[in-house]
Amino acid sequence: MDGQRGDAANTRRDDPRLAVLFDLDGTLVDSVYHHATAWHTALNGAGIELSVWRIHRRIGMSGGLFVNALARELGHRLSAEQVRSIQDSHERAYTAVADRVRALPGAIQLLGALTRQGVPWSIATSGRRRRRRSVSWGWRMTYPS
Repeated sequence: MDGQRGDAANTRRDDPRLAVLFDLDGTLVDSVYHHATAWHTALNGAGIELSVWRIHRRIGMSGGLFVNALARELGHRLSAEQVRSIQDSHERAYTAVADRVRALPGAIQLLGALTRQGVPWSIATSGRRRRRRSVSWGWRMTYPS
């Protein structure tokens, strides 16, 4: 292994290869249960009734994959329009509770420390742009067009 380790102790801050990529939901923000209940509301509205725990275990998948995976598990066939409708319902239900989503303890401090040390970082999410903007960070975030 020629003496190299992949940890931060062996990486210089000015190394152009060093950057950190974070997932948003469940990593930087405490939104998992908000999503689970929003999906529960959306699915119930489409006549798909199931326990929240069955939804919770799939949180983290993109919306389309999520809905199709649950539908397959339950033996439902959904059209593309039905999937879009359920996703839109989830978006409305999530938006109704999005003001309660908060950064997880230490997340803001971690991002601030990385910024002060000159370590580039970015946030990745499969969430829709409107939802990404709803997170309360305590500072202004910018998004590419």
